[in-house]
Amino acid sequence: MTRVRMDKWLWAARFFKTRAIAARACDMGRIKSNGHDAKPARDVQAGDMLQVKNDSGDFQIEVLAVSEMRGPAAVAQTLYRETEASRELRLKLAAERKESPNFEALREGRPSKRDRRDLDYLRGRA
Repeated sequence: MTRVRMDKWLWAARFFKTRAIAARACDMGRIKSNGHDAKPARDVQAGDMLQVKNDSGDFQIEVLAVSEMRGPAAVAQTLYRETEASRELRLKLAAERKESPNFEALREGRPSKRDRRDLDYLRGRA
């Protein structure tokens, strides 16, 4: 086996949880193969350079082996090699996200009658 569909390989390499999600990512232009947008049916072979954007970050990888079957994570990691620049950038962005404070709206529940009157006044409804 020297060639595998793009969506099958992304699923087998554990970049996406299902083949359907991998195919959708290809259709949305989040996968590039050798600098070109990759369709789900495009063949992947050893030596291809892929750029994968998913929830975990942006990966620039080189395909080392192909597989149609999804196996353990340890086996999946042997299918590709991430470039050093990609790894450093992902780690740097993760550290920045970790250091930045999370701002969440302080909500105490529904506004009181008095708060609603104040909101109506501010909105010009009163």
